[in-house]
Amino acid sequence: MIVSLTLILLAQLLGEVAARAAGLPVPGPVIGMALLLAFLVLRDRTRPASTRVLPPPLVDGGLEGTAKGMLAHLSILFVPAGVGIVGKLDVLASHGVALALVLTVSVTLTLAATVLTFVAVSKVMDRR
Repeated sequence: MIVSLTLILLAQLLGEVAARAAGLPVPGPVIGMALLLAFLVLRDRTRPASTRVLPPPLVDGGLEGTAKGMLAHLSILFVPAGVGIVGKLDVLASHGVALALVLTVSVTLTLAATVLTFVAVSKVMDRR
């Protein structure tokens, strides 16, 4: 588990360093997630060699188990956000309508973009 957590945090750190060094408008953890995905793809495509080179937790399912464990407790990460909202109730009271409008519009646009992307990918997959 320690090796798996180290790899996950290292990918996030490398993503943050890359984002800040290159001045990219993409958050570091997103770049780190892409790096972790690249690692997993490379690991799975070179399975016999990766088994000899990498430590066992990274090839025997330990990484996946650690990630599932983190996802099972993901709701804990929302506690600081809730505390932050409670700490700024005065801002919420004065700008509540504007915040609600912005949230409604952003959720609607996100759902529309998701639906359009799903439809486009479905059409591409049907052509194959």
